[in-house]
Amino acid sequence: MRLDYELKIEQSQKLIITPELKLAINILQYSAMELQDFIQEELLSNPVLEIGDSDMDGEEEPSEKLPEDDFPWEEYFRDMDLDMAGYMPNPAGRDWSEFPTVDNYAGSPSTMMEELLGQLRLIDLSPRQYGIAAYLIGNLEPDGYLRSDLDELADALGVPVEEMEMGLRIVQELEPPGIASRNLRECLLLQLQALDNPPPLAVKIVEQYLSSTADGRYRQIAARLGCDITEVQDAVDFIRTLNPKPGSSFGGAPDTRYIVPDIIVEKVDGKYVIVMNDQLAPQLTISPFYQRLIHSGIADENLSNFIKSKLEKAAWLLRSIEQRRLTLYRVAQKIVEIQQPFLEHGIKQLKPLTLKDVARAVDLHESTVSRATANKYIQTPRGLFPLKFFFSSGLTGVGGEDYSSHSIKSYLRELIEQEDPQNPFSDQQLTELLEEKGIFISRRTIAKYREEMSIPASYRRRRH
Repeated sequence: MRLDYELKIEQSQKLIITPELKLAINILQYSAMELQDFIQEELLSNPVLEIGDSDMDGEEEPSEKLPEDDFPWEEYFRDMDLDMAGYMPNPAGRDWSEFPTVDNYAGSPSTMMEELLGQLRLIDLSPRQYGIAAYLIGNLEPDGYLRSDLDELADALGVPVEEMEMGLRIVQELEPPGIASRNLRECLLLQLQALDNPPPLAVKIVEQYLSSTADGRYRQIAARLGCDITEVQDAVDFIRTLNPKPGSSFGGAPDTRYIVPDIIVEKVDGKYVIVMNDQLAPQLTISPFYQRLIHSGIADENLSNFIKSKLEKAAWLLRSIEQRRLTLYRVAQKIVEIQQPFLEHGIKQLKPLTLKDVARAVDLHESTVSRATANKYIQTPRGLFPLKFFFSSGLTGVGGEDYSSHSIKSYLRELIEQEDPQNPFSDQQLTELLEEKGIFISRRTIAKYREEMSIPASYRRRRH
């Protein structure tokens, strides 16, 4: 048998993602803030892109300029709805005591380290003690806990462990109580000790039965302490008023983030109108200078090819941004149309919805709808929601009504809030109560929804 080589030509179809298509896909799934950052990067890398300034196109220069002495300042401030008395020296003996003082204006919040070091400077300490205490403050977690081992900190600083423990006691005396705790039990005990008359039963529960309290074993705690179960519950209620994260009381968090809605829904004349939030992203245009330059002809072939490639990339970017806007508008319009009962009546009227339902209605692929709704927020008269909020599973009731998982959770929370604290509903009883409303759901699903809403079981909710 002889082996041989032979050339053959075959036609085949393959799905190839071009750079332009990849750009359009990425832009579609960008949020408003991410799109703004991306546009700023493109403005720096592509010289043919410019920010359109359409607001200045129709402005005209004033025909004449009034002299500064003859300018009608009173009419100007009157038109601007400003109080002229605030700009003129005390007219008619005005009483300025009605205005707030500078003490009523808040300054920038201080961080936890700045606040604790400020308190530490007010204490009469030796330079060595101050250095150890400041070192411990610098090792605190954002929630106010000291999770580093004292022996390792002492070795790193080169001091005995005894002095490190003394410095820790100094830091723990600072405000707020519970700062620099090494665990939850120590944090709660420090807060109880800072009180004038802490409840003795609360101190015993924190010292000996904190884990049992978390499990809701109040009857067992009462039997071991020789007291009534109602006294245990009162002590636990007092413990819950303490702050388990003392560092959370400080401001100055460096990672503050703001949610900017991509879509705004407003009710106008009884109809819901969708407005795209295009204020953050600048309006891009292609520079007319480079357009004229490429049409006039460039002798340098490399320069001509460079400008042509940048023009093509800029044109595709503009098309991708506009396509993102239209796709997002169509998807949001269909969501608002389907979820209009929710906008009118609230969470109980939220309809079950899937990506496939919206994709079929707007004639798009399901993956396109998924990208269009990813990391996007919509501002409605009911509040600010992520677009993914409107997609949830559900079931159909006896009368043909559709109930989403969010609406079922709303009914479930309402039943639990109305229950008798001494005899709370079990999961099976909640299942039967929902069946009376025409919502047939299994007990396992009830338990799942209850855990998702951080609602404890019936034996933990019981009050004696």
